[in-house]
Amino acid sequence: MRNTRKTILTLMLAGLCPIAIADNPFESSELWDLSPEELGKIRLTSIASGTQTPLDKAAAVATVITRDDIAAMGATDLDQILETVPGLHVGRSDQAYAPKYTIRGITSNYNPHALLLINGVPITTLFTGNRSQVWGGMPVKAITRVEIIRGPGSALYGADAFSGVINVITKDAKDIDGTTAGIRSGSFDTYGAWLEHGSSLNDFDFGMVLEYQKRNRWDEEIEADVLGNSGKAETGVDAAEVRLEIEYGNWTLRSGYQGRYNIGVAAGLANSLDSQGEYRSDRFNFDLTHTNKNILPKVTLESKVSYYTTTQEVEQNPVLFPPGLMGFSDGIIGAPGYKEEQARINMSALYSGNREHLLRFGLGGFWGDVYETTEQRNFDYDFTQSPLPFTPKSTGLTDVSDTSEVFLPERERTSYYLYVQDEWQFTDGWALTSGIRYDHYSDFGDTTNPRLALVWATTDSITTKALYGRAFRAPSFVELFAISNPVALGNPSLDPEIIDTYEIALSQQLNSDMRYSLNLFYY
Repeated sequence: MRNTRKTILTLMLAGLCPIAIADNPFESSELWDLSPEELGKIRLTSIASGTQTPLDKAAAVATVITRDDIAAMGATDLDQILETVPGLHVGRSDQAYAPKYTIRGITSNYNPHALLLINGVPITTLFTGNRSQVWGGMPVKAITRVEIIRGPGSALYGADAFSGVINVITKDAKDIDGTTAGIRSGSFDTYGAWLEHGSSLNDFDFGMVLEYQKRNRWDEEIEADVLGNSGKAETGVDAAEVRLEIEYGNWTLRSGYQGRYNIGVAAGLANSLDSQGEYRSDRFNFDLTHTNKNILPKVTLESKVSYYTTTQEVEQNPVLFPPGLMGFSDGIIGAPGYKEEQARINMSALYSGNREHLLRFGLGGFWGDVYETTEQRNFDYDFTQSPLPFTPKSTGLTDVSDTSEVFLPERERTSYYLYVQDEWQFTDGWALTSGIRYDHYSDFGDTTNPRLALVWATTDSITTKALYGRAFRAPSFVELFAISNPVALGNPSLDPEIIDTYEIALSQQLNSDMRYSLNLFYY
């Protein structure tokens, strides 16, 4: 993995975005110690440190987008929301048109550098290290807010919080007013329907969202693929989203299902247009959280267990290269699939012993398993030849699952972590957040990632920040172990990719509708 250095100055103007109050009625020394009534007047975030903080005083360069913002912008998919974030660009992979969340210019073919969480739980696949190549987007009706930090987050979130962190928070009963339903239609042959319900029974609160969205392929043509052929990219996808949340006292249960069907392979898995290939994916998640504020004086303990499973399944065999090439009458066909499951346990304790210090401690463990890797193909592949070293199999289309020819061996990964963080308001208008996290992985070893964030309430409307952080991303299983694969080969000797980032940020709330920020960073 190559070393990269980059220095960029960004200027961001956000209109109609009341992130803080222009005529702030509070003194600078009170900005970290506001009453609930006062907090309701400004936008808050917890993604930067785990503690709810006014956005402009957060220990990172952060953005918060609420459900009201989502409705105002007319977004129907998470990607459209993220495209509005300064410093974050939503590009597209050439494989199944999967979104690439490019933060501060950092990206790659699989884009494993941006960590996506749903309700604080990573949905990173071990397979490619991203949201999955058949992610298929995420409809928005279940989303109540999205919090984003640009810059490293591994000191708090661990692996893959490399260029930034995106946390999608879904609706609970309080966010849903009774029962609502709707339908919509839009450009690019897009159709959708949804149903929301929120209610309370005795001491139980229930929130549920059902949503279905269909997008057909685009009409524009690609003038030339890798072989010079023209045609349309198959970008269609059907998406089903189910979210359920139940709250009882200090317990919160969340579960979800994301079904993605008829996913076209866009410009083709090998950059050769393919009108045949289609994939599907079924993703289930479950997490249970318990919060105990009375375990010890001034100590809050939060415990969470979560489970996540995802699949990549072939609905129609993709054609890597078209019929007639190198003697393949049906084209060169390769159809890889896999199933994956993950389990996590996390515990964190917050000690609020006095006004100046908030001490946070955390530990946890992870287990992941890529299993049932499957593949059908009609070729043998000789890595000593180039270009296109394919020869037809004598038996035609062959199932090579559970053989030495399958594209990826079945693998497991375990890890555990420890971290500590101190939020210290050492004088009026100044706060220092410091932390460090240690992770141990079963397949590549150890990594340690520190952070420092100095925040100065320069005036009632101006905030200045100096930030440092280290982050890492774990090598994906494709990068480590892929074999006999014409698209990617693995290298089991890879170490984690490491980034160190230094930042200076300045923001000012000009009035209740507009703020600007300057951010200089070097990595």
